[in-house]
Amino acid sequence: MFPFFRKLFTSEKEVPFTEGDPMKKFLIAGLGNIGPKYEHTRHNVGFKIVDFIASQNDLTWETAKLGDITVHKKKGRSFLLLKPSTFMNLSGKSVKYWLDKENIPLENLLVITDDLNLSFGSIRVKTKGSDGGHNGLKDIQDVLQTIHYNRFRFGISDDFSKGRQVDYVLGEWNEEELKKLPERLELAAQVVESFGLAGVTHTMNLFNGR
Repeated sequence: MFPFFRKLFTSEKEVPFTEGDPMKKFLIAGLGNIGPKYEHTRHNVGFKIVDFIASQNDLTWETAKLGDITVHKKKGRSFLLLKPSTFMNLSGKSVKYWLDKENIPLENLLVITDDLNLSFGSIRVKTKGSDGGHNGLKDIQDVLQTIHYNRFRFGISDDFSKGRQVDYVLGEWNEEELKKLPERLELAAQVVESFGLAGVTHTMNLFNGR
């Protein structure tokens, strides 16, 4: 069927953005808040990591339902990169929509988020766990009705005084962090590719604590 008529006579739900074996498709959801106000904040490091992967591979973002998406293909795997447009605290709706629409297994989901409990640039990949007080993870847990999904926490440290947590998280990177960020983004991109190509266990063993 010609693409035009396929689109005309088939609902959006039935036409996946990616094709092929579901076990070779991965949803990489970088969490953040939309808009220029938040673009360079620590809380948006999930967006920043998937943006980095897209730029390194000359990918173009497409504005779609509940988020911006693009596909990175590597060694027979399809990485659907997602930046939810629902704002951080309602990330679950977007994540579930794209899991269902693309028929991607839950074990092939990787959620990327910031973590105050890790030093700047530190990496921790986990297969399950609590939300740790992170509202984006809390909403995903509530919508998916499980704590068993893969998450990639990127450390932003907790270098703030009492009562200044919100200002710090929604603040922009300082000069020292900006110097170190490119190298850490490169490592983060390697984490994402390893997740799809080598599996989550190998990825945890290779990258956690680096």
